[in-house]
Amino acid sequence: MPKITYVDHAGTARTVEGAVGATVMETALRNNVPGIDAECGGACACATCHVYVDEAWAEVVGKGEPMEQDMLDFASDVRATSRLSCQIRITPELDGLIVATPARQG
Repeated sequence: MPKITYVDHAGTARTVEGAVGATVMETALRNNVPGIDAECGGACACATCHVYVDEAWAEVVGKGEPMEQDMLDFASDVRATSRLSCQIRITPELDGLIVATPARQG
C-alpha cells in the first residue's frame, strides 16, 4: 500500500499507509491525522481538508478540477500547491507522497 506523509503546521510528520482508490482525506481520517477536518465528508463542498502538496509531488498529483479550485477560495493561506485532500485519489504512483496541513482549516 502506498505511504503518505502528512506534515502538520508545527513540522511534525506522520507517515501512514493508504489504500489504492481511497483519497488522501479518507486516509488521514482513518489514521487520526490531525489538521484535516473534512466537514463535508469529501463531497468537495468545503475547504476543511486543504493541504499543500510537496513541491516534488506537485506535477505527479496535478492540478485540481475547476470545482475544487472554486472551493479553495474558501481556504486559508492558499498557495500554488494547494489542493483539497478529498480530491486526491491514491494510486500506486503516489507512494511516498508528502502533504502539509495549514495552521487552520476553512
